[in-house]
Amino acid sequence: MATTFPHLLLQHAAERPGAAALREKEYGIWQTWTWAKVAQDVRHMACGLAALGLAKGQNLAFISDNRPHLYMGFVAVQSIGAVPIPLYQDAVAQEMCFVMQDADIAFAFAENQEQVDKLLEVRETVPSIQHIIYDDPRGLRKYTEPGLISTEQLKQLGQAWDRDHPGAWEAMANAVQAEDVSVILYTSGTTGKPKGVCQTHASFIGSARGGVEVDGLNPSDNVISYLPPAWVGDHLFSVAQWLVAGFTINCPESASTINIDLREIGPTYYFAPPRVFEGMLTSVSIRMEDAAKPKQWLFEKCMTLAKRVGADILDGKPVGMLDRIKYGLGDLLIYGPLRNVMGLSRIRVAYTAGAAIGPDLFKFFRSIGINLKQLYGQTETCAYVCIQKNGQVKLNTVGQAAPGIELKIADNGEVLVKGVSVLKEYYKRPDATAEVIDENGYFHTGDAGVLDEDGHLRIIDRAKDVGKTNTGAMFAPNYIENKLKFFPHIKEAVCFGNGRDQVCAFINIDYEAVGNWAERQGIPYGGYVDLASKSKVLELINECIQQVNADLATEAGMSDTQVARFLVLHKELDPDDDELTRTRKVRRNFIAEKYGVLIDALYSSKTEQFIETQVKFEDGRTGSVSATLQIQDARRFPASRTAA
Repeated sequence: MATTFPHLLLQHAAERPGAAALREKEYGIWQTWTWAKVAQDVRHMACGLAALGLAKGQNLAFISDNRPHLYMGFVAVQSIGAVPIPLYQDAVAQEMCFVMQDADIAFAFAENQEQVDKLLEVRETVPSIQHIIYDDPRGLRKYTEPGLISTEQLKQLGQAWDRDHPGAWEAMANAVQAEDVSVILYTSGTTGKPKGVCQTHASFIGSARGGVEVDGLNPSDNVISYLPPAWVGDHLFSVAQWLVAGFTINCPESASTINIDLREIGPTYYFAPPRVFEGMLTSVSIRMEDAAKPKQWLFEKCMTLAKRVGADILDGKPVGMLDRIKYGLGDLLIYGPLRNVMGLSRIRVAYTAGAAIGPDLFKFFRSIGINLKQLYGQTETCAYVCIQKNGQVKLNTVGQAAPGIELKIADNGEVLVKGVSVLKEYYKRPDATAEVIDENGYFHTGDAGVLDEDGHLRIIDRAKDVGKTNTGAMFAPNYIENKLKFFPHIKEAVCFGNGRDQVCAFINIDYEAVGNWAERQGIPYGGYVDLASKSKVLELINECIQQVNADLATEAGMSDTQVARFLVLHKELDPDDDELTRTRKVRRNFIAEKYGVLIDALYSSKTEQFIETQVKFEDGRTGSVSATLQIQDARRFPASRTAA
């Protein structure tokens, strides 16, 4: 059995050389690479890198969208014993400098002119970068900087080197061992500088085999690869499971065509973080708001039925014949077309991970016949700790321990993990490694959770974020924020309440959804700041919060964490302004410090507060946004008997 990624690739190329391994849409046409062609290109890229001087143990940085040469490049680097390090393609040059220096980067792969320009800027402060391989030559014809070479030139160089060094590449590939580091993935750095997570071939292949076993993944499956390659989720699904199961991965033409490409490919296997599913639901909500009254009425009737019986039908549980007939009709008129519009009509299994998903959002997709399940893990565990099995999906848990994983809850409620997916070490950080892996080999996840009677894990929040209000109630901000983000008009929420008498919140409106609503209400607006300050918009958000409060009032122990006051922020929280990570996780402590004046206003008797905020634009320039924000009180409800 193959135990490294290069050997898995060679196995597929030998057993099914003509089968489709990779597709990419270019100029509106899908191009296909067979397994034999992928193996050949990987060999030539690897030999080209060897000719340039890349050697075993060195690191190569990748800055690219999801492209065939990116995924082939990973395996090419691994086949000579070197290590790929994918970076977030939307990161600015300054953000890349830390990783480039920390990882001693001498070789880098760039997708296009934009990424080459960033790397040339980085090279001014990190002179160790000697070679830059670029994939798309457009705009680079007149570049004369030293060390630039295209992937086509690299492959030609590799062909010549391979000819002159017979058997050399095979020897390098055969020397790669299962316990060698296969990739270094840098954490998003929510609490400090990013750390390089060293994962081995064995850890990712073991994790991939567990997922393939649970869901019966096979060569006939199709996946669309569109998530950041630097994110552990993409590496599990688009690299590890691709090479283990042998399915086809499809690279979209661009970020703007993903929805079209999704419908064209009709993937059978799909993976996305909750924010993508939130976006899909927002689009559906906007479409229905614009629909004719009879269609709205039919949609509401069908969705009421779906919420009641849809998930049970999906799980094969007993449902009355009349309801089954009604659901079948709903599938013909509403659910089927809805799945088709979202590009999910052929989905056999879909996963979400990366952050907690709100139960209402989760239930919506399952109720319309999409087999959406949750996967739980971290970068340090190959995104593989818990997995939900078919027919055993619970809305409020992330499933049972995945094959090869052992779970334990520490005395302080922290989730501890041991098994196949746990990192080898943090790159050059033995101190940090010792902090997270204890003497018994358990990785400390930093998440607070509980195991139910069936062994299903329920994640409460990040352990460091869970606190208590002054009334003694447990305060889990992420739990409340996910409830708020279920509403299509709310894009982001940040809650405060630890050590306070009550819970308050910052809200980001969804500009598209609220803008669409405002136009139908005849409300004029002149951009995000203006729209976010409209009194009618504040009333709309207040109604959403009241619904969440009514829900919290019915949940055991959560009534005291209803949102008491809120404000709508004058700008969207943005990774470029360091308020979110590149995976769009809230940098809670940074936001609390940056917007301290707003938090103070929420917890005072003020009804408004002026603020001016520095912002960064995409072209690197800085500016400021200012506004006087209105502070609103939200209606709270007494704890109901259901919560008792």
